[in-house]
Amino acid sequence: MRDQAMSEPGPLTAVGGIALYKLGAFGFVAVLAAVVVMAMTLPKTVREFVVAIISTTVSSICGGAFVVRWFGLAAWANDDIGLIALGGVIFVCGLPAWVLVRAWFKWAENRKDKDLAQLATDLQDLKKTVTGGQ
Repeated sequence: MRDQAMSEPGPLTAVGGIALYKLGAFGFVAVLAAVVVMAMTLPKTVREFVVAIISTTVSSICGGAFVVRWFGLAAWANDDIGLIALGGVIFVCGLPAWVLVRAWFKWAENRKDKDLAQLATDLQDLKKTVTGGQ
């Protein structure tokens, strides 16, 4: 019976551990962003809560990744202080999603007794108001 030489698992395990650490830290920051904005303005329904938490978390992670990539901030991940700063960037990127979800639910709640055609007309009127009638 022949024994096969196995590679040393150390370096691959270390890289996997570091990657998991960074992903976990960024996920925690994304959820923290959602919790902070929810503490400021509590959702009125469970449905609004679920949509807002998912939107805030996805916006935080994806928007944060976009901002890091767009401004070339990936080199910050090479040290601990830079990693903390990236966590702040990811945190801030989740906040606009919460505002948009709350605004959408407020707008929809005020129009809950209208049908789809009336909602489309309201959106067109809103667009004309915002763009100055164009």
